[in-house]
Amino acid sequence: MIRYALACQKGHEFEGWFGSSGDFDTQQEKGLLECPYCGSHDISKTLMAPSVSTSRKRGEASSQVPAEDASPTAEQASVQLAGMTQEQRAILGQMRELKEKLLSQAENVGERFSEEARKIHYGETEQRGIYGKATLDEATELAEEGIDFLPLPDLPEDRN
Repeated sequence: MIRYALACQKGHEFEGWFGSSGDFDTQQEKGLLECPYCGSHDISKTLMAPSVSTSRKRGEASSQVPAEDASPTAEQASVQLAGMTQEQRAILGQMRELKEKLLSQAENVGERFSEEARKIHYGETEQRGIYGKATLDEATELAEEGIDFLPLPDLPEDRN
């Protein structure tokens, strides 16, 4: 994993993690990079202090990390934003856990979300947890019909 210090044209600074040096360029060309503060897609790398690994640091690191834990966990590999406080990082971690729990206990109905939510609401099918995709118009219609739903948050790693 490679960490880059990034900034949008409005000056918002944040970090991004990429699988290789070419991943940043590929994602930028495809318009997949987005500022987490303003949503801008005009993202560039900024200067960043290099992380130099000395033999002493390597020795300390290898003695602190057991071999079975050498590969990054999902938490470690996930996107972290620069400038976040410890409390904000903890909240982001809780949001990840909650989203994972909700998704693990529900059925993915994909693009049929609105249709399935209506069937459940009007008793045409069994009551169950579902998730999927809905357009803004579909979500507005569901709300106007009094059908309860909760949009899941987009986490930073969902945008990269």
